Amino acid sequence: MTDKIIELTAKDFKGNVEPDWCPGCGDFGVLNSLQRAAAELSLQPHEVVTVSGIGCSSNLPGYINTYGMHTLHGRSLAFATGVKMANHELTVIATGGDGDGYGIGGNHFTHTARRNVDLTYVVMNNQIYGLTTGQISPTSRPGQKTKSTPFGSVEYPLNPLTSAIMNGATYVAQGYSGDIKHLTDLIKGGIQHKGFSLINVYSPCVTFNLDNTHAFFKSRIKKLEDEGHDPTDWKAACEKAMVWGDQIYVGKFFEIDEKESLSELEPVLRDGPVSKREGGITQEQAERIIQRMM
Repeated sequence: MTDKIIELTAKDFKGNVEPDWCPGCGDFGVLNSLQRAAAELSLQPHEVVTVSGIGCSSNLPGYINTYGMHTLHGRSLAFATGVKMANHELTVIATGGDGDGYGIGGNHFTHTARRNVDLTYVVMNNQIYGLTTGQISPTSRPGQKTKSTPFGSVEYPLNPLTSAIMNGATYVAQGYSGDIKHLTDLIKGGIQHKGFSLINVYSPCVTFNLDNTHAFFKSRIKKLEDEGHDPTDWKAACEKAMVWGDQIYVGKFFEIDEKESLSELEPVLRDGPVSKREGGITQEQAERIIQRMM
């Protein structure tokens, strides 16, 4: 006898708490897209865990009807990896912002991609620290004036797409929060993919970043699928990812299936989820441990 799958809609994934984001914030579009993706994939709320760090966007687990964890600044991927390794049958989704994920959590971003952990990372990239009211972030453009760079930033931004591809991620996409249908499809692809999936989402901060606005992106966005891009070509993917200016690409940049995920490689998980096994140690094992400690 198998468990009956209950057909759900995006509304069924609506959390009990209303978002407190600023009116017009791009994160509303990301939340909407994630809820739609979960429903369209026939996921069940009890089979999904949404994990976040700290920031405006990292409040998202409280706004979606799944298991959720609101963790430490920059540490969402570490927690998400722990969840996946404890029960690899769960669908694990990490959400956060560019400061949380690419700055504070840059080291975890690198090694989660390298290890090809089977989870989906949705980063709401507003190119600024929004929760702390407007400082430069790792993806802010050179010359951008913020509270921490009143005379303009002198730093070059990090490119999350090329970083993810070079570090070993096996699904890399980029979306825009103002195009919910397109973003929903990208998130669905990431969830279905076996391996580390990054979806970098341009999600404008309407309060503290008045450079990279909705109008800015709408006049520049171009879809990769309209150019016949081959996502198995990593070189072409990196070249497209480096285009920024009058034209900004969105879509699936890169995807390969031949690289096994960490869950598939780890021998301990071949007997099923660790969390579903009987825990504890035998009396004999306990006595041996005590003897070694004496």
